[in-house]
Amino acid sequence: MNKSKLALLLLAAAVPVTALLPLPDFWIAQLNYIGLYALVSLGLVLLTGVGGLTSFGQAAFVGIGAYTTAWLTLNLGMSPWLTVFVGLGLTALSALVVGFITLRMSGHYLPLATIAWGLALYYLMGNLDALGKYDGLLGLKSLSIGSLDIGQGRWFFVLTWAIVLAGAVALLNLLDSRPGRAIRSLKTGSQMAEAMGISTFRYKVTIFLIAALFASVAGWLLAHFQRTVNPSAFGLKMGIEYLFMTVVGGVGYVWGAIVGAGLIKLLDDYLQVALPALIGTSGSYEVIVFGVAMVLVLKYLPDGLWSVVASKFPRPQRVVDWHGADDLPTRSKPATGDLVLQVDKIRKQFGGLTAVNDISFEIAAGQIVGLIGPNGAGKSTTFNLITGVLGKTSGQVKFRGEEITALASRDISRKGMARTFQHVKMIPDMTVLENVALGAYTRGHKGVLASMLRINHAEEQRLMKEAQRQLERIGMGAYLHEQAGNLAMGPQRLMEIARALCCDPALLLLDEPAAGLRHKEKQALAQVLRQLQGEGMSILLVEHDMDLVMDVCDHLVVMEFGTLLTRGTPAEIQASPAVRAAYLGTEH
Repeated sequence: MNKSKLALLLLAAAVPVTALLPLPDFWIAQLNYIGLYALVSLGLVLLTGVGGLTSFGQAAFVGIGAYTTAWLTLNLGMSPWLTVFVGLGLTALSALVVGFITLRMSGHYLPLATIAWGLALYYLMGNLDALGKYDGLLGLKSLSIGSLDIGQGRWFFVLTWAIVLAGAVALLNLLDSRPGRAIRSLKTGSQMAEAMGISTFRYKVTIFLIAALFASVAGWLLAHFQRTVNPSAFGLKMGIEYLFMTVVGGVGYVWGAIVGAGLIKLLDDYLQVALPALIGTSGSYEVIVFGVAMVLVLKYLPDGLWSVVASKFPRPQRVVDWHGADDLPTRSKPATGDLVLQVDKIRKQFGGLTAVNDISFEIAAGQIVGLIGPNGAGKSTTFNLITGVLGKTSGQVKFRGEEITALASRDISRKGMARTFQHVKMIPDMTVLENVALGAYTRGHKGVLASMLRINHAEEQRLMKEAQRQLERIGMGAYLHEQAGNLAMGPQRLMEIARALCCDPALLLLDEPAAGLRHKEKQALAQVLRQLQGEGMSILLVEHDMDLVMDVCDHLVVMEFGTLLTRGTPAEIQASPAVRAAYLGTEH
């Protein structure tokens, strides 16, 4: 059984059992706080651990949920069961505004921006008369159903942990889905994901929003559990603690959020009592201990405590249940001889440097065209201009008769143009099958909510069936369940080709696919290219290996110093004195 599902079943069984045990009220209260902290940490697992976006401002979203329910229940007499939705709405609005501004930043600017956001909201909550300033809002009612008070003790424990479990299940479902694979691609950078048709910015905003909504629900629960709300619980210190819990537990693991929340909460309470007694004076010494612990965890256990548990269990193979699934719809293909790609005088200038100077060529359906030249000739830049990775200074590109000059790479991918990369880009901790299924992203439609609710099963089966078909098409059917990071260079490059084929392209662009391959691997690659050509695929090949180029290409385009040197068949190019001079530095 999948270890995540096993952990889920064990935790689901433990919740009602724990509620019935004769535990002291103190420990029930502790478990309630752990559940609230775990809910915030779950959002950070998605945001930071999976998406690679660091936020110190989650406590501010907890505050929005808490203050919303407190103000509405105290001033308008609104039912707490309705205020949670108002809080979610305000949190969503805030997260979208903050996300659209901050998520365009990169590097250290994003965490700094979330710190600024957290501080701004903290001081806003502490200075508004309507929110009670730093004294906060007092006298909230407990959550209740009719005459049954569920806002305290064991009933609150069941409610809190039911929500935590639901959140964990939703995240597990999401990560094992089409949008989940898109989210997991964010940490590898935007270039590969965008080339698969994924809007990386949209998904960054999405996971920022989901993490904020998890925090808002935690704030709603916290307000009615404590029956008072004040800014101290929503400051930068708590924002750092939430992130600390997530990192210690295992920032890349859903269950790490619960482990981290439990460990830090219990240690915090213990150290607040033990350290002053040991040192003989009062003070917040636990902060020092946590700081040292964080350094040690990052040094010796960077993947968190749950990674130790995960390493003890082999990753289970995905159940192959898609053989009876329907095939994905396919796009129309050009007839043999039709023009697929027309490149007309494209130019790229970087300041005063002209990297590509008025390059023109065409590719017909079923043709393999090689783009060759010495190092620094501008081949990869031309490749990136065609695929939309770089914007063009001038010139025009048409794909199947439609101008795509100004389109972004994700939009070009949706038209039916797929590519690989000079340096293999993949998600190492996903299986080969999952990496290849990422290429079929544009052929699916189910979104984040459908994935979290697991109503996307039929589409997932179709996507996995297509991924398996493409792997078998290039002779990699035996690698379905292998972790992609464990593959040698040759299979990795073939996996990239299978991923590109999952897009159902009319034109396949391969950027130095033979780089780093051994002789037999190059022979296997040449066989795959001939097979694809025999099936009607058009291919643009950028490659330094002249034996491979001369063996598989129908037509060659030779570049030198960003300009077009010559064009022709492999035989004509081999006989060209100008080409020999470009490669060897002499005409003799």
